[in-house]
Amino acid sequence: MGSTWSGYDEASCARWVDEPPKRAERTPFERDRARLVHSAALRRLAAKTQVVDPRSDDFVRNRLTHTLEVAQVARDLAKTLGCDPDVVETAALAHDIGHPPFGHNGERALDELAGPCGGFEGNAQTLRILTRLEAKSADAEGRSVGLNLTRATLDASCKYPWPRAAAPGPSPVDRDGGAAPVRKFGVYDDDLPVFTWLRDGVEQGRRCLEAQVMDLSDDVAYSVHDLEDGVVAGRIDLSWLSDPGRRREVWQTVREWYLPSVSDEELDTAWGRLRSMRSWPEAPYDGSRGGQAALKNLTSDLIGAFCTSVQHATHDKYGTGPLVRYDADLVVPHDTALEIAVLKGVAAHWVMRAADRVTPMAVQREVLAELAAALVGGGAELLEPAFRDDHRRAGSDAERLRVVVDQVASLTDASAVQWHDRLVQRRG
Repeated sequence: MGSTWSGYDEASCARWVDEPPKRAERTPFERDRARLVHSAALRRLAAKTQVVDPRSDDFVRNRLTHTLEVAQVARDLAKTLGCDPDVVETAALAHDIGHPPFGHNGERALDELAGPCGGFEGNAQTLRILTRLEAKSADAEGRSVGLNLTRATLDASCKYPWPRAAAPGPSPVDRDGGAAPVRKFGVYDDDLPVFTWLRDGVEQGRRCLEAQVMDLSDDVAYSVHDLEDGVVAGRIDLSWLSDPGRRREVWQTVREWYLPSVSDEELDTAWGRLRSMRSWPEAPYDGSRGGQAALKNLTSDLIGAFCTSVQHATHDKYGTGPLVRYDADLVVPHDTALEIAVLKGVAAHWVMRAADRVTPMAVQREVLAELAAALVGGGAELLEPAFRDDHRRAGSDAERLRVVVDQVASLTDASAVQWHDRLVQRRG
């Protein structure tokens, strides 16, 4: 087997479980992409929170629309670097499928509940879905191996390629504003066999170039689009940053959330570069078609500028030939990283930290905690059939708890509330 793009050997195209050859006109990586596009896990993202509850506004992004935007950015950047665009796009499409209901807020709630079985992390859950939970392929013993993607695609999907025990110190906050520290990792202990296979021969903790492209594309997309959503929702007025006092408050959020050691002066300079862009709006957003077009032109220009800067810096270091897997590391210029942090900080300060989000987020965590407790106490019969089978095969309380966490994590925002109403409130 091989790829139509140079640099990917047979090991990169291998699958955890061998499969007979299929249509010769499709590469293994094109097959990977098709499997992800048709997966239930991807469809469920349409009803999962990105930043704002997707039921609250027809315009705001949900996890699926965000994912599609990340995939578009990632595919274009991959093509400029010489990575196989299908590998990178599939990793981008997969990057959020492990998120539970209510975004990172739900992730923190499930991590607290899942302590006895090794915790919860959305990226580790992504790997679990791709290699176990999403029904597509099975091994010789009939056990699910998920979508059975190629080694290159699975490796590109690993944003944090290490288990919990090897995770670096916790980050102070995550991107939607939880105060509790979070520890980022990419694999649960009971998924280590497939993780060890896909990472065969790779230095511990190192990410392939395709994973780095996926991660940067996520950063770029949400830095720009969360800002756009905030402007349209009336939560952000870019002219506010002309006030030095307000600007200092935002810069403090940047330090607390993203770049602890950055100075006000560095952020002021980065802000100045952003403001100097030709498409930066001079008038407040008014919702008119002209205003909408101006805002869309700004988001397009920002994404283009960030990606072009990274492309040129990476080619300057490694040359212009095709760069794949471990041939290179993505080079993100310092100025570009600061500009992305400025945009993330603006959205974090005026959207994610907004006072009106605090009470709903507490209620969301309570919903998941009470739902999980009801499922733990109620046994296998309360679970969906696939998880019911997993629960019956589980050999310990920790394994049964992991199945319950898998079930809760698979739900959408609305279905989590519905399950809670049915199993908790009505019993109360």
